[in-house]
Amino acid sequence: MGNASETFLLLSRISKDSDFLMGTIYTIFGVLSMLGNGILLFVAYRKKSSLKPAEFFVVNLAISDMGMTISLFPLAITSTYAHMWLFNETTCIVYAFCGVLFGLCSLTNLTVLSSVCWLKVCCPNYGNKFSYCHACLLVAGVWCYAGVFAVGPLSGWGEYGAEPYGTACCIDWNAPSQNSAAMSYIICLFFFCYIVPCTVIFLSYTFILLTVRGSRQAVQQHMSPQNKITNAHALIIKLSVAVCIGFLMAWSPYAIVSMWAAFGNPETVPPMAFALAAIFAKSSTLYNPIVYLVFKPNFRKSLCRDVALCRRSLCGCLCPHSSTQKGTCMRSHHREECNSTRLSNGLPENHGTCRHCPCPETVTGTREHFTDESPLKTVRLLKGSAHTEVAVSQLSNEMQSDFL
Repeated sequence: MGNASETFLLLSRISKDSDFLMGTIYTIFGVLSMLGNGILLFVAYRKKSSLKPAEFFVVNLAISDMGMTISLFPLAITSTYAHMWLFNETTCIVYAFCGVLFGLCSLTNLTVLSSVCWLKVCCPNYGNKFSYCHACLLVAGVWCYAGVFAVGPLSGWGEYGAEPYGTACCIDWNAPSQNSAAMSYIICLFFFCYIVPCTVIFLSYTFILLTVRGSRQAVQQHMSPQNKITNAHALIIKLSVAVCIGFLMAWSPYAIVSMWAAFGNPETVPPMAFALAAIFAKSSTLYNPIVYLVFKPNFRKSLCRDVALCRRSLCGCLCPHSSTQKGTCMRSHHREECNSTRLSNGLPENHGTCRHCPCPETVTGTREHFTDESPLKTVRLLKGSAHTEVAVSQLSNEMQSDFL
């Protein structure tokens, strides 16, 4: 590496205080990302036999985010604290390649995930046919799609180089002003890896919200106000807003400053703008697992069950004679299962104590309140815009959450 490029690569162009702050933020993000994605992958492994096809994309998202955390954060943290790029040109290229590959994989994965959600909610006739084979093919397609743009600069279509702030590497945003091939690469990257994903995500979740809203209004016309189903609508709104906000917050700043440098005068772009944009982009590695662990019902339930199991095991080791407490925990868990059913989309719908479940508390504590003439507990199943009402006892025990 020549002296000019070496100086440009190795020396930071922002202040030492800013570098120290960036290093601290990267350290926090790295720890949280490893923790969040590790938990998500652990939950997926524990429930691997019951994973739905659409949940493959959540696992793939955690894998790509974990890959970015492992490959980028250690190099970025040490370089920012040292106030210079500590590694050679080959490491810089590898760093840039991993950043583009895992970053585009996460973006493409979110796009495909939103499309699958749209298919399952808005077109249930086709969405119900979505199989494991389809999911595996789409996951492979996500990696191939990201791989095309990641390999491009290695084959002469675009260039990898130092970030303008000097302590990291990515696509050389100065190259388009000197190379027509690099200009075409930047244009394709901006259109196919930002405009198209952003459009697909927003359209998918917009149609999902409209479909659920129409179904909810149709159901409410035949239900009393106190029995209105709001769980599905609330969950979809939360997930949609979280994913869209996360997408915009993570990648829009970097897309804006990158296009500013590529199509304008790179010298006018403050190095600190690129540094802040890079921090926002890398924050997606810890944001995505939080979204799905918090808003995904069956992932959250599996995590709570595993935590409770570990706690009971630890309690059993420390307090081997506390059998009474263990029995209470078992009855409490069984009562929780009895007191909830699931709609056709897998969302929990609490309906009070279930008279069809042999809960000890129900049988012994409130037996006098039930008679043979007690009304049969029912639940409404929401399928697209249609709904049906069936007895709770007719619900399948294998009905699990299949909405993302």
